[in-house]
Parts: sequence; structure tokens; C-alpha cells
Amino acid sequence: MRTFRNRTTVLAAATTAALALTLTACGDNGTGTRSEGSAASDSATVAAESPKAADGAADTGTTESTGSGTGTTQAAGAAKSSGSSGGTSAEASAPLCTAKGLQITAERQDGPPYTHLTLSAKNTSGAGCEMKEYPHIHFLDNARGIVPPVAKSKPQAPVILEPGQSAYVAVRMSEGGRKESTETVKEFTVTLKANGGGMAVVKSPAPEGLSVNPQKWATGYWTTELRNGADDF
Repeated sequence: MRTFRNRTTVLAAATTAALALTLTACGDNGTGTRSEGSAASDSATVAAESPKAADGAADTGTTESTGSGTGTTQAAGAAKSSGSSGGTSAEASAPLCTAKGLQITAERQDGPPYTHLTLSAKNTSGAGCEMKEYPHIHFLDNARGIVPPVAKSKPQAPVILEPGQSAYVAVRMSEGGRKESTETVKEFTVTLKANGGGMAVVKSPAPEGLSVNPQKWATGYWTTELRNGADDF
């Protein structure tokens, strides 16, 4: 009986020791677990931050992509600018219109006094060309000089005429006063001097001719359309 009790006691002690060791081990593991849990928490934090970092990387990638896109945009802008420059360049490099490639006509304004007329220059060359400055008009002999230009009618952009398109000029011949000293002309010349493009002879739109006053005449610059204000003089 003692032997059995002793064995029981030994077994109980052993069990107690084992439980103690187990608890201790559990306590250590708990500490380890906390440590690992902390590590896991840190890992989770890193993992949680990692998507941000990944997002950041993605953002960086996006930024780079956007940068690339910006580059593309800039490139597109450059292309637009280039296209624009190309357009300007194309405009600047457009051949100058010549009298040979234009049909220049004159139309007198409606109703008396007939003080103004409109010159039209239609591009009949079959290719785009540029009209420079203003027409050098000689109503009378060369000694009387050309009709002077009015600065405010000068356009801001180059005047490019596509095939079939016309440029216009407003011309003042006189003031229309009863006592005004005028001379009558039935045809006159228009020289594209700035273009170096030759000269055209234009007939009067009125059978009786045009009354011109060398003291009052004036011309506008070539434009693609007559503009209120700028071409009123």
C-alpha cells in the first residue's frame, strides 16, 4: 500500500512538475507569442503600410507614368506647338501670291457719293499663297505716287489664301465733296510689290470711270474679310 501511495505521490509530483513546466513553457511561449505577436503586429503594420508603400510605389509609378503621360502631354503640346509652329512655318513658308495667280477686281460702294471701292484678289493659282502688306495702287501716273496705306487696317496674322479664296482691301478714292478737286480714271494698276509678284491692270467698275483725289485717297491692307472699324476710313 505504501509502495502504491509512494508511486501515486511520485506520479502526482511528476504530473505537477510537468504541469508546472508546461505552464512555464506556456508562459514563455506566451511571452514569445507576445513577442511574436508584436512582431506579427509589426509585420501586420508593415504589411498594412506595405500596400501604402505599394500604393506609393504605384503612385510613383503613376507619377512616372503620369510624368511619362505628362511627357506625352508635353509631347502632344509640343506636337500641337510644333503643329502650330508647323502651321506658322507652313504659313511662313507658303509661296507669295503673284498677280499671275490672282484675279483682281474692283467694286464700287453703293450709292452716291461714290467715295470708296473694294478690291478683291481671288487666288486662281490652284495652290495656297500668302498676301503681303497692302496693294501699291497707282490711280494716276507714277509721279502722283501710290495710294498710302492706313496702319489700323493691318491684320495681326499672315493672310494665307487657299485656292479659290479671296483677299480684300478697302480703298478710299475721295471725300465726295461738291467742291472737291478730283480726276477721273477708267483703269488703274495694282502692284504686289511686297510680294515681288508683279502688277495687274484693273478696270473701273463704272463705265464713266472713278473720281479720285490724290489729297484724300487711302488704302487698307489685304485681309481675308473686311472688318468693321479697322477698314472704315
